[in-house]
Parts: sequence; structure tokens; C-alpha cells
Amino acid sequence: MEKPIIFDKKPVMMTLEPGSYYWCACGRSSNQPFCDGSHRGTGITPVQFKMEEKKDVWLCLCKNSSNKPFCDGTHRTL
Repeated sequence: MEKPIIFDKKPVMMTLEPGSYYWCACGRSSNQPFCDGSHRGTGITPVQFKMEEKKDVWLCLCKNSSNKPFCDGTHRTL
């Protein structure tokens, strides 16, 4: 399995509507922070998550959070 690519060393804040989402875990997607299928062949799979209500969230772009897909501050140590 390949290691994820750090897309950015800061998170992105988004207001998400209720529904299912696929967060890019490989860092290769051109639709960051969401998956576009670019992970194929890497051994890395996207992280599915659901929002039950409309909410502001900070999504990880360094791909190293321990709370994927949400930022936990790990980017500050990279």
C-alpha cells in the first residue's frame, strides 16, 4: 500500500448538508477533499461518512489525522 500524499498542511472548513460523503484518503483527488477515484491502484480507499444535519466541519487535507475525515491538528507536526 502506498502512503497518502499531503494535499495541504491546513484543513478546509465546509458547510455540509445531510447525506453521505466520500473523503479522499490518498491525496490524489482533483476534487479535494472528496474522492474522484484517483486512489485506484494505491491500496488506499476513501473514507465514507454521513452528516445527519447541516453542519460546519473542518476536513483534513494533510491525510494524516487520527480522526479521519476530520482535522485533529496533525498538520501542525508535519
